[in-house]
Amino acid sequence: MQRSTLKILVAGMVLAVATVALVHAQQAGVDTVLTNGKIITVDNTFSIAQAVAIRGDRFVAVGTNQDITRLAGANTRRIDLGRKAVIPGLIDAHAHLMRAAETWAIEVRLDGVDSRKQALDMVRAKAAALGPGQWVYNLGGWSYDQFADNRAPLTRDELDQAAPNNPVYLQFTRCCAFFNSRGIEAMGLAGMNQPWIERDASGKPTGRINDPGLAQIANKIPRPAKETFRTNALALLGDLNRAGVTTAGISGCPREATEFFRDLGHKGELHFRFMCMVSAGGGGGGQEGLQRAVEQIGQIKLFQGDNYIDDVMYGESIALSDNMLQPHTSYMPEQLANWRTLATAVAKAGLPLQQHATISETFPAFLDQIEAINKEHPIRNLRWAFAHMDQVSANDLERMKKLGMYAAVRAIPPVMGAIFNRAHGERSKDMPPLRMIQDSGIMWGFHTDTTEVNQYRPFTTLGFAVTGKMIGGTVVNRQTISREEALIAHTRSNSFFVFRENDLGSIQPGKLADLVVMDRDYLTIPANQIKDIKPVLTMVGGKIAYDAAAQ
Repeated sequence: MQRSTLKILVAGMVLAVATVALVHAQQAGVDTVLTNGKIITVDNTFSIAQAVAIRGDRFVAVGTNQDITRLAGANTRRIDLGRKAVIPGLIDAHAHLMRAAETWAIEVRLDGVDSRKQALDMVRAKAAALGPGQWVYNLGGWSYDQFADNRAPLTRDELDQAAPNNPVYLQFTRCCAFFNSRGIEAMGLAGMNQPWIERDASGKPTGRINDPGLAQIANKIPRPAKETFRTNALALLGDLNRAGVTTAGISGCPREATEFFRDLGHKGELHFRFMCMVSAGGGGGGQEGLQRAVEQIGQIKLFQGDNYIDDVMYGESIALSDNMLQPHTSYMPEQLANWRTLATAVAKAGLPLQQHATISETFPAFLDQIEAINKEHPIRNLRWAFAHMDQVSANDLERMKKLGMYAAVRAIPPVMGAIFNRAHGERSKDMPPLRMIQDSGIMWGFHTDTTEVNQYRPFTTLGFAVTGKMIGGTVVNRQTISREEALIAHTRSNSFFVFRENDLGSIQPGKLADLVVMDRDYLTIPANQIKDIKPVLTMVGGKIAYDAAAQ
């Protein structure tokens, strides 16, 4: 009886709030109504509605077709959803998007491409578009393991055939990269004596180089002229909105790029939200450098921006960063001492933190330091989180929960699942341990870590979470979760990770009007089709950011 009474009271409260919102919306008028759809609100009860009303940049009412239609006036834009399903704008908790804005339109991006033939055709088309002699390249986001028709490494000969008149460089995340003959010649690989340059029996470069040579070689590829930044940046924004991504936590927000995007925002032309991480560096230069970093941390001020660009946390790394392709890692005592010095400064300054952590030994090493810091400077209300979480254990999660920490979980196996298996063996099937993290009760959200080590498309992430499959169809993870759990992690939970839980993550009155209309129903289609969902309309702040019908 008590439970029934409680349900009635809660239902009454919800109805009262909805009624107030409807009355307020009707009195003030609305700018847009979307009706005749399936509105998957992702609110706390995961409720489903038929229609939604928007005034300015916020949702003002969610309900039935009849209720929402009543709010429309003579100047209201009316959108008939044709029974299509709608979800909140998708949020990526951790990505490297501003870095990608420099080269996006120039690169031959292979995100989500599951055919080797298609990939080579794309190289051929890019070479034709750029013209002879121009570099054809990409800087990650794919693997040859995702090509269902041929999962072998790319060869110099086939890249020669695709682009005989252009140097080619294609980078498989942080594993390796592939050149054609002109690329080998342009880089002078034949004359270099480095162990990471693969050679054939005669000693000639095969066209493949391995890490740790990637950064050194990639930095030698000519970058686009500064005058092309706008074209590249707008192409990036367009692809993100086309994919249904509306917000991301950004690792690395260089001043020049930030100023460009902020200027777009001032002009009302920015339809994406950059929630930035800040850093004082790793404290290099001995004790003097460490002290300088501590002083800089104490001067950091967050939350001085707006709903489109803001500094919201410290990250992604304090002094130390492990390598996801190494089976094991270890840290020297002085390294951990330096990490603790900087982390203490972050805690003392009251700053949120997102710390890179992937390999199993990293978590207890950092947690030992954090537990010690916590005794003097409690972190429970600071929203400290580990990012990536590939090899986190149940014990690590329990320690994190006791400290009040959170988990930003990297959905990288859609690209890296097979190479993780080569590096880590059977345990790769539990990287990341999605089911265990979900069942632990810890607050967690999804991120891609795009654009170098992973693809950026959220429906690829959601499809992987539900099926355990990487691009190309290979099963690489056995810790799958439900559709609802995955969607919550990519929307409502992620709004918490970008410090906008009162504004984003669900379709509710008062929240910013970010939404995605899909070409098929995420909740009911066969699980194997989730990766193939395409947005037909993306709205950010009540404005149309992408409309498939207008393309």
